Amino acid sequence: MSIRVVRLGTPRVKDEGLRLGTVRRPPRGVKKEDYARLNYYDVWVPDLAPSQELVSWLLSEPITDPRWNKFVRGYRAEMKDHKSDRLLALLAALSRQTDFSVGCYCENEERCHRSVLRELLREHGAEMAEPSTRP
Repeated sequence: MSIRVVRLGTPRVKDEGLRLGTVRRPPRGVKKEDYARLNYYDVWVPDLAPSQELVSWLLSEPITDPRWNKFVRGYRAEMKDHKSDRLLALLAALSRQTDFSVGCYCENEERCHRSVLRELLREHGAEMAEPSTRP
């Protein structure tokens, strides 16, 4: 059993399980009843997304290494609140019982909060699937 980190909107892989959308906003131009059918997510969990303010700040200029590192520190700080910490602990516990996935829309995981979320889940004791090699 494990958690897979995915790009929302991509085809699901075998045994991926329930897909959680850890994004602040639903996909634009997609009807709510089509989110799962179009491989976005089955359940929306915006509480694990970075704040809109933090994302807006990150995207307001080209993303350099120092800028990305500051974003990571900010996102990690946001995830230290009791609500987020409990949610991360819950997902970590569930990862030992069932397969599921978490994801975001960003094309490049290296510059996406889901790369940080992967580490936060590991730090909470989650069983993590190996990263996919597909784009």
